[in-house]
Amino acid sequence: MSEFIIEGGHKLSGEITPQGAKNEALQVLSAVLLTDQPVTISNLPDIRDTQRYKDILSLLGVKITKLNKDTFTFQADDVNLDVLTTQEFSKLSASIRASIMVIGPLLGRFGKAYAARPGGDQIGRRPLTTHFEGFKHLGADIHLSEDGNFFQLEAQHLKGTYMLLSEASVTGTANIVMAAVLAEGKTTIFNAACEPYLYQLCTMLNNMGAKISGIGSNLLTIEGVEKLHGCEHQILPDMIEVGSFIGMAALNQSAITIKNCACEHLGIIPYTFKKLGIDFEQKDDDIIVHEQECYEVETNMDGSILTIADAPWPGFTPDLISIALVTAIQAKGSVLIHQKMFESRLFFVDQLQGMGAQITLCDPHRAIVIGLHRRKPLRATVMASPDIRAGVSLLIAALSAKGVSTIQNVEQIDRGYQHIVERLNALGAVVERRK
Repeated sequence: MSEFIIEGGHKLSGEITPQGAKNEALQVLSAVLLTDQPVTISNLPDIRDTQRYKDILSLLGVKITKLNKDTFTFQADDVNLDVLTTQEFSKLSASIRASIMVIGPLLGRFGKAYAARPGGDQIGRRPLTTHFEGFKHLGADIHLSEDGNFFQLEAQHLKGTYMLLSEASVTGTANIVMAAVLAEGKTTIFNAACEPYLYQLCTMLNNMGAKISGIGSNLLTIEGVEKLHGCEHQILPDMIEVGSFIGMAALNQSAITIKNCACEHLGIIPYTFKKLGIDFEQKDDDIIVHEQECYEVETNMDGSILTIADAPWPGFTPDLISIALVTAIQAKGSVLIHQKMFESRLFFVDQLQGMGAQITLCDPHRAIVIGLHRRKPLRATVMASPDIRAGVSLLIAALSAKGVSTIQNVEQIDRGYQHIVERLNALGAVVERRK
């Protein structure tokens, strides 16, 4: 176990470049199982979750060749399905939620798949219903072990069909799409997730020979093909890092430049942070955040309190709800943060309250933040990271606090943010990693 020691109160300056998108990376890594030909992926983030996923692929027999620090070639020409029933595979699967996405490509290519119940953030219930309903629509038979922790799926021939997803699940849509591209006939998926991650995955699959139309919308049409080939694919910059760095600069009264943001894929994210009063501008593909003594939250036209709520894309991504909440701590004005999708994601606010933040947790889904307006700085304290996004929110708060803070269980942060200590220290932060 490791912890971060953060000396707060240092202004940040300089340039920082977002890593490759974590959520996209885990989807496109799954897609390499769909072909026996080489697939080259660049801008792959060096984070704990992608490292674990590469371990899963290696265990399945995928050959992985490192070309440079963020570019790898994967070739799944000798996949060993027998390892899917081993304890080693079950243990690896249980350590990362994205492991569930091996099912789609394996089912589509080989007609069978096994998976252990996946792990991941403890942010509330994250049912797998969408995944398995989609596989059933395609003709798969699904068997669940007596303890409910192991899934077995079989299908001699997947057949295309129409389906209306009960939830616009990102990983569920990705899993179903990867199975459907090799199914017989046409598959139509309505209420599909349409995040940039899905846009990228579908674009990659088309480059491998798939026939997917409606990319970027919630209605996907897939004409099944017999076989896919290799391709080269570059992962987008991580939009969650972009939002994190905007909030970090604002809370710390700092001026930074976020390079190469792929702004056309950020959706409503910049608009939402503008509503918090943060002053930044887009120049080409960079975002320049200006230093502000104070930023004032907008109110609604009728004078009511601003509400920031998460929603399926193109709504505000739930992965930035924690960042918006912590950014609002030193704003002028009040904000209602409404986390609709996960009932445990706001349970880290007690640690911010211990730092002096004025936050009222109304229920598991809603919190009211009353901005301090710089009347007093946050207090340094000892905290623990419960999940990736809450952990980074605590780190952002600690950077602005008076004194030296400690954040424990930082392996959660490592799951989603690469080399974060070195990158923040390059901006002028004072952060130390300690065992």
